[in-house]
Amino acid sequence: MDMTGVRLTELVEAAGCAAKLAPGYLSQVLADLPRLEDSRLLVGFDASDDAYVYDLGDGRGLVGTTDFFPPMVDDPYLFGQVAAANALSDVWAMGGRPVLALNLLCFPNCLGLEVAGQILAGGADKCREAGVIVAGGHSINDHEPKFGLAVTGFVEIDHMLTNGGARPRDALILTKALGTGVLTTAHKAELLDDAGVKVATDSMITLNKYGAEALRGLHAHAATDVTGFSLMGHGCEMAEASGVTLEVHAPDVPVMARAREMAAMGLIPAGAYRNRDFFGPRVDVAPDVPLDLSDVLFDPQTSGGLLVALPAAEADEYVGRLRELGQPATVVGQAVPRAGHSVRVTM
Repeated sequence: MDMTGVRLTELVEAAGCAAKLAPGYLSQVLADLPRLEDSRLLVGFDASDDAYVYDLGDGRGLVGTTDFFPPMVDDPYLFGQVAAANALSDVWAMGGRPVLALNLLCFPNCLGLEVAGQILAGGADKCREAGVIVAGGHSINDHEPKFGLAVTGFVEIDHMLTNGGARPRDALILTKALGTGVLTTAHKAELLDDAGVKVATDSMITLNKYGAEALRGLHAHAATDVTGFSLMGHGCEMAEASGVTLEVHAPDVPVMARAREMAAMGLIPAGAYRNRDFFGPRVDVAPDVPLDLSDVLFDPQTSGGLLVALPAAEADEYVGRLRELGQPATVVGQAVPRAGHSVRVTM
């Protein structure tokens, strides 16, 4: 609890990436936007990728992204760490390196300035760990606190990753366990103590820098980070952009401790239902997959891991590199030739 005696999560209706617009609503909005063509824009929003990439003409691409959201934890410093780690992730998911960031802070008058300072300090410390310079930012008064970053980086175009390169027989690796939405929802409802939610916060503040760096020397074909649209939603986007079907073996998906227990109790964030409504028709879930597990598969993640498609022969090497760093990277399935649904979940 902050020095004002106000819990940050009491001030918000939705938390973290679960506060995103419903994917169906967002797709309708984007469909009506005009397309401004430029041959130097290598990646825009057409394929629902993680960031834009603009060709600088010297073999490098300029990578840009932004992300911000309301708090999913009450500790303002921890909130700042999570929000910064989440915003930086999109550049690593493109195979790039973030370099500069601008703070984006929405802040209510009812909270003291020391709380704003703690949020910004948390973000600054994660940027420092990432080797990113915080060059300024923007703040406004808002009845709900929100924080994030606008991030700029660079990528070698020959090594750029998108969500559209997965090939049949590629292995699918998930670098973090699922369950942040369920666990933070349970914690907000005071049905999960601080120790129970710590597994989620420890994961959320872990930078995807390490997952991206572990790909060096390997031949990844596609990547995306798993955030508000869930493993199933971002899996659909990868499958459709790549022209393949992703087969996910549900028992192999890493799940945070107590996430399935909380899901079975009905502690499901609203974003999970929105994800299931929109992406569910494109996902074939085997009837023997337990409901609590399938709920976690649609759970909106905040600062989730990378979903990487790379040759099956390199999967063990990549997983081993990350496990040496203490990350629960796991082979969760494979890409196969397109066959009906975008994602097929088996037991």
